[in-house]
Amino acid sequence: MSNNWIEVGTINDIPAMGSRVIESEEGAIALFRNSEDKVFALRNKCPHKGGPLSDGLVAGRQVTCPLHSWTLELESGEAVAPDKGCARVFPVKVENQQVFLDFSSSIQE
Repeated sequence: MSNNWIEVGTINDIPAMGSRVIESEEGAIALFRNSEDKVFALRNKCPHKGGPLSDGLVAGRQVTCPLHSWTLELESGEAVAPDKGCARVFPVKVENQQVFLDFSSSIQE
């Protein structure tokens, strides 16, 4: 395991089809768990008006911001057309039910 991976909890800490927020030096990060138990990590800030993505609805591999209903792809952080913008994505992995994040890099800025 890379030295960049930091344990942030267990998969059971994240409600299915929901989220959990962790605080980090990078700011608030929302961990999402979909119905397939896949875990994603995005900065907890919608690129539109800064809404808390962690309060949004998770469906498949997307989350819908609670403020203005922008939908973002959980894997890429990209807004779904016709909206444009991107939330920062953090690499995440799950091993033996433990969730790890890599804060040293991001998929999008």
